[in-house]
Amino acid sequence: MITFNVKDRDGKQTAIEVPEGISLNLMEVLKGSGYDILATCGGMALCATCRVQVKTGAEQLPPPGDAELDILDTLPSIEDNTRLSCQLRVNESLEGCHFTIPPED
Repeated sequence: MITFNVKDRDGKQTAIEVPEGISLNLMEVLKGSGYDILATCGGMALCATCRVQVKTGAEQLPPPGDAELDILDTLPSIEDNTRLSCQLRVNESLEGCHFTIPPED
């Protein structure tokens, strides 16, 4: 099992457990877990409505790709630890990470 923590917009923190080898991204797992993630573009790195803040574990995640960096650059204000959850594959790199879902714009 892969375990990571998610803090929602109300400040509630929950540990999420996902089986290893699952072929989903973080956005899909968050939506499937009932989190209020808009994900307007459906995971194509075009809208940034699935963004999360990586509070711990950022160093163990793969670096953002060009498409992710391009859309993050269009946002008026983000933190350095902001990532698009649709671009993060659920695998062992997420083990122990802490994500926060930021307030909506």
